[in-house]
Amino acid sequence: MLPTKINHSSISLTLQDPSEDCMELSRLLAAAVISPRFCDLLLKDPQAALERGYQGETFCFSQGQRDLILSIRSDSLADLACKCWRTFNEELPVVMSPARKTEYLVL
Repeated sequence: MLPTKINHSSISLTLQDPSEDCMELSRLLAAAVISPRFCDLLLKDPQAALERGYQGETFCFSQGQRDLILSIRSDSLADLACKCWRTFNEELPVVMSPARKTEYLVL
């Protein structure tokens, strides 16, 4: 008999608290309001702005949230803020984390 490896993949779904997402987005936008230099970087190169952070502070966004922020193009902070809030409110706050279990079945 040949052993056959069977993978059972299950997914654990967890609802995130939307206020946490709003808090992080508020921190990002507050940094842009306070610093014209950071604001300019956020509008021109959002990836660099998210990677560098602001005055030693980093921004903790999920990869999906980062991708959403990076996909938004704006010419002004007001427009960016409006688009970010709209996009974040449309996003379903669910986190999927895979749980793997490996079993062997002997045929």
